[in-house]
Amino acid sequence: MKIRNSKVLLTGATGGIGQAIARELTTYGAQVLLTGRNSKILERLASELNCEQIACDLSNEVQTKALLEKVGDVDIYIANAGIPGAGSTLDLESSEIDNVIDVNLRVPIKSSTIISRSMITRGAGHIVFISSLSGLVASPTTMLYSATKFGLRGYALSLRQELAPKGVGVSVILPGFIRDAGMFAEAKVDLPRGTRTKAPQDVSSAVMSAIENNIAEILVAPIELRIGAKLGTVFPRLAELAQNAGPARAMAERLRDAQRNVH
Repeated sequence: MKIRNSKVLLTGATGGIGQAIARELTTYGAQVLLTGRNSKILERLASELNCEQIACDLSNEVQTKALLEKVGDVDIYIANAGIPGAGSTLDLESSEIDNVIDVNLRVPIKSSTIISRSMITRGAGHIVFISSLSGLVASPTTMLYSATKFGLRGYALSLRQELAPKGVGVSVILPGFIRDAGMFAEAKVDLPRGTRTKAPQDVSSAVMSAIENNIAEILVAPIELRIGAKLGTVFPRLAELAQNAGPARAMAERLRDAQRNVH
């Protein structure tokens, strides 16, 4: 799929990673439709990039339906929007659980189902889902977030197999710790000493590469975190021990508390 001159719908455009993706899309010559909850940031970004924008809260079913009706056919759909859902489900209200599942999983699934129909008709298109390394390895403080990101990865890879014969590509991007942007940066929690990070531009570059080369999955993280995440999928008990080690557990709890305060 070529990005140049394509029509792209990008959700979660007002976050740091979303803004990086939006900027790179425009350098590739795409016609980008931006959407996000923060209308002020959205308007500034759209003005900067000369893009169309539609403010939308994806947890609101009426707004989401109206967005998809207004957007119409697109060549590329990037499902980037997401919320943390920090904390144990034992501590979350039912409405909070529904909200996280809606934004992180249900809306990407339902939206991609609708959007892919016109792609199938044309025999071309690409869908990108932004998951997380938390979609490979879980932690006790992010159980709901991990559940949605595990689900998003599984759905994306299954949808890829379904749509491949119809000429439509599907990719999933799994960022690790991203500096200066994203949920972790917003929480302002220090990482354990020696932990390396990636930049928002690394995520946006991965998205462009996935689209143009039809790559199934890209992990955006330093090599040691990529290896650790892959090992964690094969040896979940090993991942459990690592996640509950002193510094890692302490950081996860600080992150949980900070994200609860932010959101």
